[in-house]
Amino acid sequence: MTTTGVHPASVIRRARILLALDTSAGAIGSQDVVAARVGVSGETLRLVAKRFAETGGDVHATVSRKKRDLPPVPSPVTGEVEARLIAMACSQPPEGYARWSLRLLEKHVALVEDIPDLDHSTIGRVLKKRNCVLI
Repeated sequence: MTTTGVHPASVIRRARILLALDTSAGAIGSQDVVAARVGVSGETLRLVAKRFAETGGDVHATVSRKKRDLPPVPSPVTGEVEARLIAMACSQPPEGYARWSLRLLEKHVALVEDIPDLDHSTIGRVLKKRNCVLI
């Protein structure tokens, strides 16, 4: 992994750290010596060693990126919300306005009870994704 193929730099760096920490080749020296030899900080060395111990000695799990189980926050925009938002954007603007703006849509979405409050940038992304242009 460190000599052949195309791998991200972080994967190669963690693999080199594991090779430097391998005790089967003999004594490895102190943490500062190993960190200087690999070219990383002592904290990086400690974190890679800790991850190796947590994964039960699995090298591939240690050097590769940690996969998330779930996204951090589920999106508030579902298919129904998106459809209602597009319908609102395609309808006539309120009295006193010539056209819908993203901030005006944001205010009206906040008034509708069964649509979650959305930011104007989120509304813009939804409309852009569906190629709905506010003119």
